[in-house]
Amino acid sequence: MKIDENSKLGRTWDELRHHVPFTAFGTSIALVLLGVLTVVLSPSKATMSEYGHELFHVFHPLHILFSATATTAMFWRHEKRVFKAVIIGIVGSLGICGISDVFFPFLGGTVVGIEMEFHWCLIEHPQIVLPFAIFGVLIGLASTNMVHGRGPTIFSHGSHVFISTMATMFYLMAFGFTEWIPHIADTFLIIFLGVTIPCCTSDIIFPLLFSKPIANQIYKYHE
Repeated sequence: MKIDENSKLGRTWDELRHHVPFTAFGTSIALVLLGVLTVVLSPSKATMSEYGHELFHVFHPLHILFSATATTAMFWRHEKRVFKAVIIGIVGSLGICGISDVFFPFLGGTVVGIEMEFHWCLIEHPQIVLPFAIFGVLIGLASTNMVHGRGPTIFSHGSHVFISTMATMFYLMAFGFTEWIPHIADTFLIIFLGVTIPCCTSDIIFPLLFSKPIANQIYKYHE
């Protein structure tokens, strides 16, 4: 079946196929770095949990920053409405990042049989994450005005995937899943689903779902 390249489905498919390699690359690099970090530190359960707790509260706000940037930039490429772009960027980052960094690892660890603690920063301490969402939206708007084409969305999406992988893993470590290496296959699946589905949804599907083609603009694959 031929997909109309100017339809929402056509634009979504085009963006997905261009971003998937960056998703795979960012996820792989993050897992390698985390494995090295775990081997080098080799702390006790309590210490690993402490490291994970501190690092999660670094990577989760950064995840929201990159998510807001990518989501806003993607929407702005297809529809030039500032207020709508801000709403899409804020909702797409704060809502979907919570699914990626919190709900997926919490549910994944619980299914594996680990007693997980539920911790959502947007509820526990919103002052930590809200400024990053707002700043990310501003960067997303500014970057697409300064740089044309896919550069801003591809770079921010690749960075988003890498940061998301780290945030998801550190949530597992911080809130119950301290011994992840014996469960490496389960861990990989949790991270893969927790990063790929929400990140592609927030960066690509969500903004394109609510965007409209710019008037008189013919969408092209290789713009």
